[in-house]
Amino acid sequence: MTHQPALSALVAKDPRIAELVEDEARRQHDKIRLIASENYVSQAVLEATGTVLTNKYSEGYAGRRYYEGQQFVDPIETLAIERAKAVFGTEHANVQPYSGSPANLAAYLAFARPGDTVLGMALPDGGHLTHGWGVSATGKWFNPVRYGVREETGRVDFDQVRDLALEHRPKLIFCGGTAIPRTIDFPKFAEIAREVDAVLVADIAHIAGLVAGGAHPSPVGHAPVITTTTHKTLRGPRGAMILSDAEHAKAVDKAVFPGLQGGPHNHTTAAIAVALGEAQQPSFAEYAHAVVANAKALAAALIERGYDLVSGGTDNHLLLIDLTGKAVAGKPAAQALDRAGIELNHNTVPFDPRKPFDPSGIRLGTSAITTRGLRPEHQPQVAAWIDRTVTAAATQSEGALDMIADEIREFLTPFPIPGYSA
Repeated sequence: MTHQPALSALVAKDPRIAELVEDEARRQHDKIRLIASENYVSQAVLEATGTVLTNKYSEGYAGRRYYEGQQFVDPIETLAIERAKAVFGTEHANVQPYSGSPANLAAYLAFARPGDTVLGMALPDGGHLTHGWGVSATGKWFNPVRYGVREETGRVDFDQVRDLALEHRPKLIFCGGTAIPRTIDFPKFAEIAREVDAVLVADIAHIAGLVAGGAHPSPVGHAPVITTTTHKTLRGPRGAMILSDAEHAKAVDKAVFPGLQGGPHNHTTAAIAVALGEAQQPSFAEYAHAVVANAKALAAALIERGYDLVSGGTDNHLLLIDLTGKAVAGKPAAQALDRAGIELNHNTVPFDPRKPFDPSGIRLGTSAITTRGLRPEHQPQVAAWIDRTVTAAATQSEGALDMIADEIREFLTPFPIPGYSA
C-alpha cells in the first residue's frame, strides 16, 4: 500500500515527511470522507501539482509579465482561462487567486472601498467568513449587514434581504456560502441587486462542480462577478477563480494583481487547467448528478432514522444536521465519527444556542464518496453507521467506535481512490 505517484525521492531525503504523507494517503483510503469542502482529485491533477512549474515565477498576466521565461507558462494559464470560460459560459476568467478567501477579497477591492456597506449571509445561517463576518477582515474593514434564513423553513428570507438592501444600499451583495443545502436563487438575488444598484457576487465555491455539470442552476447572466474555489465539487487542486462579464473584467484583474498578490502558483494553474478539461467531459456531468443523488439518498436515510436536517433535506451535495434531539453536541459527535471512520465537521445551525466552537450541528457532503464510486444504494448503510456512532457518542459507548471503523475499512476496499495503491 503506497502513495501514487511513488515518493521515492522524498523517502530518501526526508523519511519523516514521507511517512506522514503515506499515513495521510492511507487515512483518506480507509475513511468515509464526508467533509463538504473535500474531494479526491484525479491522478492527472495530482501529478500536475507536483511538476517543475513550481520553480517558475510569473508575476503579471499572459503576454504582460514582469519576468522573462514565460514561453510555456503563458500557454498553460491561457488554456486554464479558456477552459474556465467554456465550462461556465462566462466572458472572462481569472485563474490566479490563491484560494477562495483571496478571491472574495479581490471582489471587495475591485468594487468597494473601506467603510462601504456590504450585504452578506450571516455565518451561523450558512454564509462565509469573508461575506462580512465580524472576525474577518471583511467585517472589520467594511460595514457589514447580514441576512439569514427563516426559522420555520431554513431557507433564505428574501423579504429580509430586500428590506436590508433598500435600507442600507450596499455596494456589494454576496450570495452563496458554506452550509447552504438548498438551491441558490440567483435570479432573485439579481433582482434585489439591480433595485439598489449593487454588484452581486455569487460565491459558488461549494457548488461549482454541480454548476459545471448541470446539477445546479448557474449564476451566469445573473451575477456579474462569480468567485469559486477549484477544489470541493469541482474536483481540482486547492486554488480559486473569479469569473465575470466583460464589463467587470478589468477591475477584477487589477484587484487580483497587483492589488492583492504577486506571482501566481503555476503548478496550481496547470492543475486547474487539467481539472477544467475533465469538467468538459460527459462523465463529469454524470458525476455531478450522482453527487446530488447520493446526497438526497443519504438525507432520506437519515430522516428515516429521526435526524433533523436543516431545511428538511438537500438540493445539492450538502447536508446540515441539527443534533439537538440526539442528546449530543456537534463537536463530540464529529470526533466520535472520525474515530469510527467517518470524517465530517461540527457546524453551527441556524438559530443555534450553542457557541461556534461547540455547536449543535454537523455538516456532511457527498462529493468525495461519489468520486470514489459510492451510489445511492450505499447511503442507507452510511446512515446506519452514522446513527450507531452518534448513539455511541451520546451514551459514551466508546467500544463501538473501533468496531464500526473496522466495518467501514472493509466496506471501502472495493472503492479505490486516486493517489493511493492499496
